[in-house]
Amino acid sequence: MTYSTDPRDTAEASSKLVFIDIDGTLVDDYGTVPPSAIAACRQARANGHRLYLCTGRSKPEIYDVIWEIGFDGLIGAGGGYVECGGETLYHKQVSEADVRHMVDFFERHGIHFYLESNAGLYASRNLQDRLIALIHGDVANDPGAREQFERAPHPFLGALTYGETDLYKSDVNKVCFLESDLPFDLIKAEFEGKFEVLQCTVPIFGKDSGELAVPGVHKAVAIADVLVHLNRSVADTIAIGDGLNDMEMLQYCAVGIAMGDARDELKAVADHVTGTIQEDGLYRSFLKYGLIAE
Repeated sequence: MTYSTDPRDTAEASSKLVFIDIDGTLVDDYGTVPPSAIAACRQARANGHRLYLCTGRSKPEIYDVIWEIGFDGLIGAGGGYVECGGETLYHKQVSEADVRHMVDFFERHGIHFYLESNAGLYASRNLQDRLIALIHGDVANDPGAREQFERAPHPFLGALTYGETDLYKSDVNKVCFLESDLPFDLIKAEFEGKFEVLQCTVPIFGKDSGELAVPGVHKAVAIADVLVHLNRSVADTIAIGDGLNDMEMLQYCAVGIAMGDARDELKAVADHVTGTIQEDGLYRSFLKYGLIAE
């Protein structure tokens, strides 16, 4: 992936570094970026600000339609992978023993999941059918759902690798799991001390869904490392997100913005609560903080 280059370094004294979550902030449940958000991001960069994707997604989930908006770098895998201006700063991965533990536990309890690595996204058995039902509805019995699925399948469905017989991968960034009959608290207890266990980072996956990440890895740690790399101050930072995995970055950055439908816990630590995606929340927040003008 290449990054655009421009002569903005001379304006750094007045520029901001903006860290933007993807799911629920930039992109809706159907993988669509509203035109207002695209316009806001492009205008902000034209005004000299630097924009970074800051997401729980791993690199294979950053589709071209997102990159083409224009960004200066990526904090992916919830902070475990960092690219800045085309340079990879670091990549933290799960140990092979812990991958085996995760895979065995989820398969034993019938929990749908997928492993994230920079080489690909590896789906558990029957995950594809479950995702289609969650995203598009009952395609077998609902003609409207079937037509929508056939006409415009969600890009995430095509990003996954299905039918992999060996899920004991050696290059795993983290794992995402869907809601199941097993309460989240029991899953958290199983992996306590081995992983950061985050609840409901992708709302469509269910309240008791979540992800397991490398301990000590979160978005704020990665943002701090980007600031050191760029020799910039935290006073110049703005973060916007909607999920619990955005908590640390909203608390760390000088300005933390929560989307209108963010979890209450996140709204409680935010400096500002903007609108939802459907209400052009990202665009409205960029206006409020002077990144763009009407």
